[in-house]
Amino acid sequence: MIVKGNVISAIGPAIPTPNGARIVEGKGATLMPGMIDVHVHLTFSALTEPQLLAPDLTPQSAEAAAAVQAKAMLLRGFTAVRDMGGPAFGLKAGIDAGKYQGPRIWPSGAVISQTSGHGDFRLPNERSRRFFGKPARAEELGATFIADGRDEVLTATRENLRFGASQIKLMAGGGSSSEYDPLDVTQYLPEEISAAVAAAEDWGTYVAVHAYTPRAVRRALEAGVKSIEHGQLLDEATIQLIGTRGAWLSLQNLPPPLPSDPPERLANKMKVREGSDHAWAWAKKHRVKLAWGTDFLFRPEENSEQNTYILKLKQWFTPAEILKIVTHDNAQLLALSGERSPYKGKLGVVEVGALADLILVDGDPIADIDLIGNPDRNFRAIMKNGVFYREPASARRVP
Repeated sequence: MIVKGNVISAIGPAIPTPNGARIVEGKGATLMPGMIDVHVHLTFSALTEPQLLAPDLTPQSAEAAAAVQAKAMLLRGFTAVRDMGGPAFGLKAGIDAGKYQGPRIWPSGAVISQTSGHGDFRLPNERSRRFFGKPARAEELGATFIADGRDEVLTATRENLRFGASQIKLMAGGGSSSEYDPLDVTQYLPEEISAAVAAAEDWGTYVAVHAYTPRAVRRALEAGVKSIEHGQLLDEATIQLIGTRGAWLSLQNLPPPLPSDPPERLANKMKVREGSDHAWAWAKKHRVKLAWGTDFLFRPEENSEQNTYILKLKQWFTPAEILKIVTHDNAQLLALSGERSPYKGKLGVVEVGALADLILVDGDPIADIDLIGNPDRNFRAIMKNGVFYREPASARRVP
């Protein structure tokens, strides 16, 4: 195979080697596409909750912390990610300009939430912007837009698109890790969700929603939402409906709760974890468009486990199916951004004309999927956009 510039230009056993080419020996190794995580929060996963709430946190210090984690993510073999909410525009620009090392980022920008919704990150002493005129600190940091009514949702959506969002993230239901919105609640009225969908579609892209319950997901699907994030509390009929509508189910295997979690948060997290088994199995049964992500939050030490969370899929999928999900299938979801995609070219495959985002694995991950769980040991080389970020141990140049 030959990489020219940032694309794969030729594949085959008898390709003439261009003068000056760098030759990497791949004997005993497997070449695969770079992996993709379609549900990350690069800033929220780089900092703990106390750090995010600290009064001295600035956009610059948050970006610096996220940049450290972004580089580590790339060196685990994740060459592209979809950031599903939070201040990521500056980090993305820094990576694209070469200031930082990290994966390609499809940013959502600030999450859009109703008052009392899953993205209402106000502290107890912070009052409503609408009634008291002052934005919440989380809004000022680019973490969230608290938007109520059709007009505010339209404005928040368009603000994110103005800054370069590749898709829009809307909070359509309660959460397991939040203080003020119960897990079972449905958020946003149909006309509010429809407003975000219309504004996103006018820009050639789509809306993804945070939602767990059948009621929240069905409302989102009726409004034209294209990606359901989470969904672990769905019944089989609703998962089948996602497939019928041609939408995506972006699922995760969430980390275990902390013993220090408050009792209600602990109970909610256990409900979500217990629902995962049904959600993955039903989605496979009904051939729903499935995507995989991690959704780590507030516990930076967990980020190093990103690869091992892929291996949790072994209870539902074969190694070949797992590799397809975290490369080709996830790339198809990224492509749903259309002209709002920040990077032009094909990802998730090794074929002529595709972008050169590649991993050289020491061994055969289809025979032993556990190889991808230890990237430091088993990834001989990692390339993004035609550039090595993990150098192969041995290479030579053609004169």
